[in-house]
Amino acid sequence: MAAELETSAVGAIQEPSADGTEAKGPHKLERKWTFWFDNQSKPKQGAAWGSSLRNVYTFDTVEEFWSLYDQVFKPSNLPANADFHLFKTGIEPKWEDPECANGGKWSFTVSRKPQLDTMWLETLMALIGEQFEEGEEICGVVASVRQRQDKLALWTKTASNEAVQTSIGRKWKEIIDYNDKIVYSFHDDARREKSNRGGRYNV
Repeated sequence: MAAELETSAVGAIQEPSADGTEAKGPHKLERKWTFWFDNQSKPKQGAAWGSSLRNVYTFDTVEEFWSLYDQVFKPSNLPANADFHLFKTGIEPKWEDPECANGGKWSFTVSRKPQLDTMWLETLMALIGEQFEEGEEICGVVASVRQRQDKLALWTKTASNEAVQTSIGRKWKEIIDYNDKIVYSFHDDARREKSNRGGRYNV
């Protein structure tokens, strides 16, 4: 990767310097990513789940990422019951998407908005900076803003591969400097409404 994509204490991507000394731009990422927005605060009566999900912006450079994040994509700016998603371009943040159908997610709750913003940004930088060894296994990440507790969830492709999922979960905790337990749940369990509140795996 370019020198601008450096590992740092807060993640993997350094923000371009304001004075323009680094601006030889644009600095390409290894893949394209897409931001999605879902506002469920005012659901239409009888509307199907996911009907309010919107593809907002696709980017593939460091400069586009910082412009988008600084201006728009901070979870603390969201109304209650709204979600931001960052997924690999070509994957929709839905259980029905072929890349997600056999997958699951690592998730945990966050009680303070500043903490949510920090962990969200650290996760975004790690994803677009390709900091996960199992990067091909990751679909994307979701920040969910709710009335009482917010949530972060990292979606992956192959729920049944416990070794890979555990490795991803441990790496994610390291990236966001999170010390409490996080749990992994299968999309299939949620789809079938199976009760498994503790999740299938935890780290």
